[in-house]
Amino acid sequence: MKKLINNPESVVTEALEGVAAAHPSLSVDVANKVITRAAGPRAGKVGLVSGGGSGHEPLHGGFVGYGMLDAACPGEVFTSPVPDQMLIATKAVDGGAGVLHVVKNYTGDVLNFQMAAELAGDEGIEVASVVTNDDVAVQDSLYTAGRRGTGATVFVEKIAGALAEEGADLAAVAAVAREVNDRSRSFGVALSSCVVPAAGKPTFELGDAEVELGIGIHGEPGRSRAALTSASELAAVALDAISADISVDGDLLVMVNGMGGTPLIELYLLFSEVRTYLEGRGGRVARNLVGNYITSLEMQGFSVTVCRLTDALTRLWDAPVDTPALRWGR
Repeated sequence: MKKLINNPESVVTEALEGVAAAHPSLSVDVANKVITRAAGPRAGKVGLVSGGGSGHEPLHGGFVGYGMLDAACPGEVFTSPVPDQMLIATKAVDGGAGVLHVVKNYTGDVLNFQMAAELAGDEGIEVASVVTNDDVAVQDSLYTAGRRGTGATVFVEKIAGALAEEGADLAAVAAVAREVNDRSRSFGVALSSCVVPAAGKPTFELGDAEVELGIGIHGEPGRSRAALTSASELAAVALDAISADISVDGDLLVMVNGMGGTPLIELYLLFSEVRTYLEGRGGRVARNLVGNYITSLEMQGFSVTVCRLTDALTRLWDAPVDTPALRWGR
């Protein structure tokens, strides 16, 4: 294992110290592993909290800031944060209008956020939860009952965050978050495994000429293994799976996401293939992201997320955002 670390047991804590040093706009509680906006909650604004295992950076801490999240709870690598973290974050961002929890559909995340919501309710904080489950690769996995939550989480956090910034109430913010999730689908492909620092060895083995189709962000198995082929054919595999589940015509928001170890030159090449595929089926890529947004440590591979836009969702996507990982319009 070759990693730029000091000790496998202290990776997350030391990384959070780096986040605090790099981003004065964030307040980082290293001891409790909670990241919030440095300015604190705004009275009358719905607070947005998300979180999950570390190793997926910039998700979620990189999306804390104006127009997106108010707080993020990083767990240990590929491990759910605990309810106490989520409760601390929820209380820290409560401006009196309630708090939305954005939860990826992994069993630990769902159960722990549910417990935190109940504890917050006992303290008089109204909490709504939205679970993202956009991955069409498999119905159930090692970590989930139902579909996994992946790339749509970024779309939900941005669009719901924009509506919250405008002063909408908790019911409206939760409703738009659910709408974005319902209109989004994702599929991932791995060219290699990743190495969890505490494990010190690859999560799974792939032959030099093999790929995993439908991989999960923790290295969970996908639909099948196949021979390594061209970028055009791999993009088609991902989009065939997505288009079998949702219509891909009309205006679309598309993310071609790196899994941590894929160079941008390859991601841009893939984006070109994705756009060609979608345009051939009546789609128009109206908005896009290309880069590392929800990673799996140093895994080589990519995921594609497609969201069917409406005028209202496009307006909220275009609204100003200012976070370490996403920034425009301010």
